[in-house]
Amino acid sequence: MSERQAGYINKFKSLLPFVGTICIVLLFHFSKIYVLKFYPVIVNSFIFCVFFSSIFCKETVIQKIAKKMEGAELNEFTKNYTRRLTYVWCVFLFINLSISIATVFMSAKVWELYNACISYIALGIMFGVEYIVRIILRARYEKNVQ
Repeated sequence: MSERQAGYINKFKSLLPFVGTICIVLLFHFSKIYVLKFYPVIVNSFIFCVFFSSIFCKETVIQKIAKKMEGAELNEFTKNYTRRLTYVWCVFLFINLSISIATVFMSAKVWELYNACISYIALGIMFGVEYIVRIILRARYEKNVQ
C-alpha cells in the first residue's frame, strides 16, 4: 500500500464515527425500525460504564489519557485533577444517558433533535469548559508552586 492510499485510509478512519452516526440517524428517519432508537443508549451506556468503572481502579481513564499525552508520570495536581474530572464526566455521561433513554419513548423528532444535535453540542460545551477550567487551575497551581 502506498503512502497516498494510507493517507486516504487514515482520513476516512477519522470520519467513520461521524458518518456512522449520520447513517444511523438517516436509517431511523426513513424507516420505522424502533430498535434503532436504542443506538445512542447503547453507546452512552458503554462510555459511562468505562468511565464509572475506572473510578474504582488505581488510575482512571482520564489519568491514563493524561499520562499518555504528557509522556511521563503525573504530578500530584494532575492526579487529583484528573480523578475529580472523572467524577464530573461520570455525572455528565449519566445525565446524557438518562436523557437518551427518555427520548427513546418520545417522538422521532425529539429523539433526532437530542441524539443528533443537542447531545453533541452539550459534549462540545463540556470539553470547552473543562479545557478553560484546566488552564486556569494549572496556572494557579504553577503560580503557587513557584
